[in-house]
Amino acid sequence: MAIKVLDGIRFAEMVIQGANHLSANAKMVDALNVFPVPDGDTGTNMNLSMTSGAKEVKNNVQQHIGKVGIALSKGLLMGARGNSGVILSQLFRGFSKHIEQKPSVTTAEFAFALESGVETAYKAVMKPVEGTILTVAKDSARKAVQAAKKETDLVAVMEAVLKEAKASLKRTPDLLPVLKEVGVVDSGGQGLVLVYEGFLAELKGEKLSDSPSLPNMGDLVSAEHHKNVHSHINTEDIKFGYCTEFMVKFEAGKLKKSPFSEDTFRQDLSQYGDSLLVIADEELVKVHIHSERPGDVLSYGQKYGSLINMKVENMRQQHSNLLETNLKPLASEQASTPKEKREYGIVTVSMGKGIAELFRSIGAHAVIEGGQTMNPSTEDIVKAVKEVNAKKVIILPNNKNIIMAAEQAADVSDEEVIVIASKTVPQGMSALLAFNPGADLSENQQAMSEALGAVKTGQITYAVRDTSIDGLTIAKGDFMGIAEGKIVVKDQDKIKSAKELLTNLINEDTEILTILKGEDASEDDVKTLVSFIEETYDDIEVEVHNGEQPLYAFIFAIE
Repeated sequence: MAIKVLDGIRFAEMVIQGANHLSANAKMVDALNVFPVPDGDTGTNMNLSMTSGAKEVKNNVQQHIGKVGIALSKGLLMGARGNSGVILSQLFRGFSKHIEQKPSVTTAEFAFALESGVETAYKAVMKPVEGTILTVAKDSARKAVQAAKKETDLVAVMEAVLKEAKASLKRTPDLLPVLKEVGVVDSGGQGLVLVYEGFLAELKGEKLSDSPSLPNMGDLVSAEHHKNVHSHINTEDIKFGYCTEFMVKFEAGKLKKSPFSEDTFRQDLSQYGDSLLVIADEELVKVHIHSERPGDVLSYGQKYGSLINMKVENMRQQHSNLLETNLKPLASEQASTPKEKREYGIVTVSMGKGIAELFRSIGAHAVIEGGQTMNPSTEDIVKAVKEVNAKKVIILPNNKNIIMAAEQAADVSDEEVIVIASKTVPQGMSALLAFNPGADLSENQQAMSEALGAVKTGQITYAVRDTSIDGLTIAKGDFMGIAEGKIVVKDQDKIKSAKELLTNLINEDTEILTILKGEDASEDDVKTLVSFIEETYDDIEVEVHNGEQPLYAFIFAIE
């Protein structure tokens, strides 16, 4: 029997079976990771993200498909982990935004919603890369639109979507050379195919095998995400001196005269300044903007309702009363929560107890457990931002796969939040040491971002599978030396790998080498490496810290 109209109840079942199917095959998706390092990565992140979205949907099953879509979008947003999870959340945010006012959808409306999701996802990624989940989503959405012109049966359209998604997935190695070199397809694209397989199975009244029940992810925070293209302006580009924040509580009388459109509202405000952030729901809209004429901005907001929670700060003046830089760790602060917010709060992500303590000792207020094996979710980061109780918050992700989740957390937080895109622990440490409590947020953003380039990162870990990459044939169990994200060394001996990696990273300009000892390294290993450095490079200062990090025997910071 043909399905010509899709309602909320059936769509909810599609989402749940898509999430279950992805969950059942998450390890398979993980196995497609290009780098053979022992991390959870794509399958784990997409599974946790989609599970979070499905959990929210299960709590909001109803006939109206638009409202089910809103629940999916909110659940995915707050559960998004890693780049793949964030992109997945954006695909369905755009999809849900397109259908939010519709009680049900036809094949054509369903297809256009998929295409809208692709547009939203591409906008969310600063430098979109073809041959990834983005390409698979784009190609399959385009096929959906084509199929919907001839088909009124949703099953037939979804079959076309899935067929094209699989074909696009097979083409990913032709678009991304590293995939072809290793001999795999894109892992994020594979995850999306699994979701679509679940969608189709539900439409056809089938149940895919080995689909486990959704785990209890706990209560999720609901929020809307609005990507801001102006949120990362360099200090020298800022022409507007007043940081202006306020909320407009909608009033029915004013809305009759001036109907609210989020896009129009954002576009109109953009003429008044930069660093614009607009977050809206049914009751109010929140605005953050840097403007030279804050009065004009507030007057514009009053067209739609009453102003609440207003704050205007002169960013050209340094604040006279700054908190002391040597702040106590978060655990102590929670025992006596301050009534007033501190000026600055710093949130960082770390793996290993020793590294966490190191971050706290140099000024971090909250340290989130996370890294290669478990990327923290948007919700985890939002909670940490709230806990530091600060007017301005700086997030250091310290892992390239956490940056997008951190940026989403910044966008949905009530506080003024920026993300310094640190990809490694050494970069995070370098950025944190560059923090100046006497500088404004823009100045700190510039200084801390520049500090990322002042340090080189080396890592020693082991291969979890056989592979061939970057001209190296790597066997399972080999120790690998990773320099600035690229595998440059492999050997069956851990210390030999470490020595060769250091030789690659150290040059005549190197002054300081910091060694972070992991769980898999012994004191004798450290002594051997220190002796090697002292004998080979007598003018380099060596510092050793017990990072206690898992998976990585050593992390090196070279300055």
